Amino acid sequence: MSPLPPLLGARRAPTDPSGETAQDDSGAFDAALDDAELRTARTALAQGRRQAARSLLVHTGDDWDRRGHRLTVLARDPYATAWAADWLAAEPGSADAATLLALALVRRALRGKEEPGRARDACGTAAALAPADPTPWLGLLLLARAFGSEKALLGTFAELCRRHPEHHHAHHLLIAGLAERPGGGRSEAHEVYDVAELAAAEAPADSPLAVLPVVAYAERYRVLAATGLAPGDPAASRHWSGPRARRILRASFDWWLEWEHDEHPRRHIDLNHLAFALSCAGRPAEAAALFQRIGEHATPAPWSYTRREPLAAFRAARARALGQ
Repeated sequence: MSPLPPLLGARRAPTDPSGETAQDDSGAFDAALDDAELRTARTALAQGRRQAARSLLVHTGDDWDRRGHRLTVLARDPYATAWAADWLAAEPGSADAATLLALALVRRALRGKEEPGRARDACGTAAALAPADPTPWLGLLLLARAFGSEKALLGTFAELCRRHPEHHHAHHLLIAGLAERPGGGRSEAHEVYDVAELAAAEAPADSPLAVLPVVAYAERYRVLAATGLAPGDPAASRHWSGPRARRILRASFDWWLEWEHDEHPRRHIDLNHLAFALSCAGRPAEAAALFQRIGEHATPAPWSYTRREPLAAFRAARARALGQ
């Protein structure tokens, strides 16, 4: 990805955090999505058995997007910190144990139950054990997104992308942060759209980063709605009606129709963003195709951006698209 635009020196807009870092404790959403092996390992870890998690991570290897997804999901368990600490004590040189511990501490810091500094130190320890792995840097990026400056966000993103230039989760976090820069001029001229389109254009043809411009529109809507600059009902806004938005939606939907590698671990996050945007744009037939593919794998973002309970918003949009 080409260098990002220079910093504007502006403060973040006062909004709730994006769905990438927002907590959901309702039990309505499963962060594992459709990863059956991950769900099995998570269940075993919850029972105090770490062998399944160890085998899962060995099997995952350097599939960095999948490794990041699996470790962040395992780290969500309330007892992940204790289990990872025990694992690391038993295997002091284990990069898997160190990274799980780091991400578990990051998770606790995001919930206000841990000092961010301790989580940062743990990410540094994990990064030293596995210098090529972007996953400890994902932990640092989550911390920068929640607690750091925009400069810290951009610097951490650059370090992560040195290890995996097309990192899916990292790009979503970056776009969520850049969407909070104050806008000016035409509504479709915000630079978060430029960054997202550039990343999509420079990614490999089969990369789900093709949908990143749609994510940028959703994140920008989140900021506008939270600051009162857009109505709480996204379908009532004109956010998705401009020429740039229409072009992005058409290109992203066409790309999805032709995508031949439908096994990305975080693909349902993209599908939810695309279904959300098509629903808001009044394109129910296209949205219906996405809802059929999503099935029950709804994600909190971007449905939480409507100021409604996210699962209710998802189900209502799905019912409208499917004519139920």
